[in-house]
Amino acid sequence: MNDDSSIVRLAAMIRDEMDGLLPGDRLPSSRELMRRHGVSPVTVSRALGRLAAEGRVVIRPGSGTYVAPAVARADAAADLSWQTVALGDRVVDDSDVIGLLTPPSEGVIPLTGGYLNPLLRPSKALSGAASRALRRPGVWEMPPLTGLPELRGWFAQEVGGDVTASDALVVSGGQAALTHALRALAAPGTPVLVETPTYPGALAAARAAGLRATAVPMDRDGVRPELLAEAFAVTGARVFLCQPTLHNPTGATLPLERRTQVLAIARAAGAFVIEDDYARYFTTAPVPPPLTALDAHGTVVHINSLTKVLSPSMRVAGVVARGPAARRLRASQIVESFFVARPLQETALEFVGSPAWRRHLGALGAELTARRNALAAALASRAPAAEIHLVPSGGLHLWLRLPPELEEDAVVEAARRAGVLVSPGHIYYPAEPPGPRIRVTHSAAVHQAELAEGVRRLAAAFQGV
Repeated sequence: MNDDSSIVRLAAMIRDEMDGLLPGDRLPSSRELMRRHGVSPVTVSRALGRLAAEGRVVIRPGSGTYVAPAVARADAAADLSWQTVALGDRVVDDSDVIGLLTPPSEGVIPLTGGYLNPLLRPSKALSGAASRALRRPGVWEMPPLTGLPELRGWFAQEVGGDVTASDALVVSGGQAALTHALRALAAPGTPVLVETPTYPGALAAARAAGLRATAVPMDRDGVRPELLAEAFAVTGARVFLCQPTLHNPTGATLPLERRTQVLAIARAAGAFVIEDDYARYFTTAPVPPPLTALDAHGTVVHINSLTKVLSPSMRVAGVVARGPAARRLRASQIVESFFVARPLQETALEFVGSPAWRRHLGALGAELTARRNALAAALASRAPAAEIHLVPSGGLHLWLRLPPELEEDAVVEAARRAGVLVSPGHIYYPAEPPGPRIRVTHSAAVHQAELAEGVRRLAAAFQGV
């Protein structure tokens, strides 16, 4: 009998002897097993090692070998309740964001979401840019931690003013930029001022960072400066998060006079302004310069993302900041994710530096204008009870006020059953909403005919409710 067969045979005999033992019972000593079975110390050691690997015994050096605790059957439900105590009461709530990211089911028309329909994306040109990028020398090397200098320079140039490449940081998309900025600029437990309504992803990021989102009301021209000043005074907040251009969801664009007022108010409060410039490439009419181009004192942290205008997988954004805030943002980026993958940065740089970039913006602007007009006309014709807050000068969405007698959740659910998805208004508010609202999107549908059919289904849902 060779050594391996002796080990297998001894392990089998020990298994048989264990049948009458309970978990925690001690097995005979190695010396006793040698005596009983006439085997060497090596054979005993290896047989017990095999049983330990099977999870049948626990070997405690200096103490002995014991029957292992009973293991639940593979088909038994695992008891994970202990994690509730270990995790504590801090909750990261992704429910509102998940609803905006989930693709529609077959046959369902999406009047929701924040990304372009695949037919509106420059997929072929992006593939060409990626192919060229992968041929660049050093494409698989580690990039500079703050981003490729040329890409940082491009983001700085897009902002204008006296912003330079050294002020820019490349991060993994607009949502990551918001998260970095909120965590870097505000301490957990402190308030952060937000426009109301506002982007649900920003509210989710603020809550995940342990911040208290405090609402500042808006009108058709954006945030109201006098109420912003009052909110700073009452709360002691040191951060204001806003979308001055084509605000999501209302579509409001802050006039130049108000932009200068917002900067003056924030500076007087010793506070930062996080400018989420998500819609800068969706404007169909001239808009004032971004806040950061008007800022001479490091008040503004500016975010510009390529994700919405190109593709959901183009997770590249630029963050412009100055002074100690910039150093803290860079540190946050390095600690959390080191850097953005170089092939993705090289692809972005190839694309925005090619003629395809301007061609895409021109074609997209024309198509989004046509879609916005078609959606507004269909709503006015088929669902006049849903009041459009304003028809914005670009963007992706329309914000609708519903008749007060309609229950918002009932409308959204009825629409879903009718085969059309819309965004419930309450997810855009940090506190109780002022009344029933919904947001409808024109960028996710396949074409204008689908938009019209979506409005028809939505109107039927209104009647059903």
